[in-house]
Amino acid sequence: MSTLAIPLTLSDVVPVRRWRTATLVFGGALLTTAAAQVRIPLGFTPVPLTGQTFAVLLVGATLGARRAAASQTLYWVMALIGLPVLSNGQGGWSVATGATAGYVVGFIAAAALVGYLSERGQDRSLATSIPQMLLGSVVIYVTGVSWLAHSLNVPFYSKTGKDAFTYGLTPFIVGDLLKMLLAAAITPAAWALVSRRTRNDGA
Repeated sequence: MSTLAIPLTLSDVVPVRRWRTATLVFGGALLTTAAAQVRIPLGFTPVPLTGQTFAVLLVGATLGARRAAASQTLYWVMALIGLPVLSNGQGGWSVATGATAGYVVGFIAAAALVGYLSERGQDRSLATSIPQMLLGSVVIYVTGVSWLAHSLNVPFYSKTGKDAFTYGLTPFIVGDLLKMLLAAAITPAAWALVSRRTRNDGA
């Protein structure tokens, strides 16, 4: 009797094939690139509204810690060498290390964290997937807003409103909450489909 390996993440459901890891890592970077082009600029801050955080959370949950972190590292490297992968088709050293660089670094850490939690089954129900995605979002905000404060030479938070908190967090809370909830809903739904298919195949 053969023993089937229990998949840790959704990507492990894919039948083992040559170059699977490389394809998944590159695919995660491409998904983040595509999401970056969904962009709404805000006049008072260098940080635009984009779909990137949704892509990062989904990549983390789907690929697992190592592959997700590798995909976001690849994404940043692609930006650093000048490929037009960032918001508005931008790329290059000055942009990739500019005011929004902290968010991109946060993508790597958040993808790794969300992937780590997925490997422990946190993405298989909505009740655990929501806090998983929330933690990932917090990581992105902490690194992004901290670097923004340094880059713009403004305080992290002040009562005047001229601070990194206002420029890099407050305008994005509602949108990121919606993206987080969508990502949190997708993975349990996908696992439910996988479970149903497995039962049907075994019937």
